[in-house]
Amino acid sequence: MGDTGETLRKARESAGISLAKMAALSHFSKGHLSNVEAGRRTATSDVVTAYEQVLGDHMQRRGLITGLAASVVAPAAVSELIHRGFTAALTDRAAEDKWQERADNLGRDYMSIGAGELQDRLAGDLVVLQQHLGTPLMWGLAARFLSVYGKTTGEAREAIRWYRLAAVAADRSGDTAVRVWVRGRAALALGYEGAALTVAQDLADQAIALADRPSLGRLNALMAKAHVAGIRGDRAGALAHLDAARRVFDQIGSDEQISDFAVPQWRMATFTSMLLARLGEPAAVGAQDWADRTRPASLQRFATHIELHRGLMLVRSGDRTEGLRQARTALARLPQAKHSQSLRLMLREVERAAA
Repeated sequence: MGDTGETLRKARESAGISLAKMAALSHFSKGHLSNVEAGRRTATSDVVTAYEQVLGDHMQRRGLITGLAASVVAPAAVSELIHRGFTAALTDRAAEDKWQERADNLGRDYMSIGAGELQDRLAGDLVVLQQHLGTPLMWGLAARFLSVYGKTTGEAREAIRWYRLAAVAADRSGDTAVRVWVRGRAALALGYEGAALTVAQDLADQAIALADRPSLGRLNALMAKAHVAGIRGDRAGALAHLDAARRVFDQIGSDEQISDFAVPQWRMATFTSMLLARLGEPAAVGAQDWADRTRPASLQRFATHIELHRGLMLVRSGDRTEGLRQARTALARLPQAKHSQSLRLMLREVERAAA
């Protein structure tokens, strides 16, 4: 991959973009990109794609990086996907309960596996799953797979593309609960990250309009609206939506602790902590302690979320240097393989607040 790294460096320098600016625009750390360009780290497809997106069509026309992302994906991996897809089409359809089990496992895996590894696995599952969309239940399961796949991508526009496809699949299922959950979860993912607020608001409104009954999808949608309002400076609206979400949580909060398809106490506390930290509310401290008390010890990535929230709170309270140091230290302690788009965007939010 040394040649690939060298190509990326030349493309960046030709575009007049510093390594620090490339790190900020791509949401990868400066140190990681430096190692990739020097050939000390593998130039994975998500890094190459990020360079292509940042450098734009002008650089592609000059032939510096056009198609490079595709060349990074091992031909053996592409071959495996094609083989799995055709095998699925030519053999008996998998039982619905098998795919339901795979979906349950996916919900748990999302909480503990790095985005890159999970995305590769999901791509294979989706190639096979699309051969089995003969019933409403399978469309509903596909909608969940597509939603999680969107969250493993490294850029909001790409995630939105998958979220919208997931919503179409959910509609095809005819299952109102799935339709609400898919839209609510996508809205919360965007709102929590502070990305594409108009899309987050629209998806949340759709979820809420679909059904009045308490559900995890409705809870996610209300929390999404709270984050959108908070980011837009509407403190009263943010707190009102938070109160509504809490009332729903009191009715349908999950006992299951490790699944993206569940909202137990620690996860509700994490959503609340981020919102209150954004608002500069002292009550954020209680939410952070609540999250730490109730979160399973194995979920290291989500412990880092709370540390970043604490860094944001310090910055909001006026201690910019310590808040920024604490946030950067927390993310640096987490293994690179467990970094996510959410964590990178949170660090950027802390950095902007400290600027």
